[in-house]
Amino acid sequence: MPEYVISQLMEFLNEEGKALRGSKVCLLGVAYKKDVDDPRESPSFVLMEHMLARGVELTYNDQHVPALPKMRHHDLPAMESQELTPDFLAAQDCVLIATDHSAYDWDFIVEHSEFVLDTRNATKNVSSGREKIRKA
Repeated sequence: MPEYVISQLMEFLNEEGKALRGSKVCLLGVAYKKDVDDPRESPSFVLMEHMLARGVELTYNDQHVPALPKMRHHDLPAMESQELTPDFLAAQDCVLIATDHSAYDWDFIVEHSEFVLDTRNATKNVSSGREKIRKA
């Protein structure tokens, strides 16, 4: 599934005239599942590895995982969760939803983001800005 998500991200960015390499992408949610702080076995780490290998300028946000832990099976740089401010979201080429934590304000995220790739159907109730959202 991570390869499918990456292909959808590439297609989404290409439609907007942007290459994956050099794009700024914020991954929302690195925990294994919604509303938990356990990142073990999370598919987000595989997504992160794929994006970094393709030259993405990657950041993430997860209130349950404030800093990426060292993972035995994943080679990721030290990173800290970024605050989701309007300016931060607007600076991203795409926000990729990987874990749909209940605390996320989906309307706020969509309003301030350029594009949103939703792998969890988290934005199903967002009414404005639907043109910015792609499901994966």
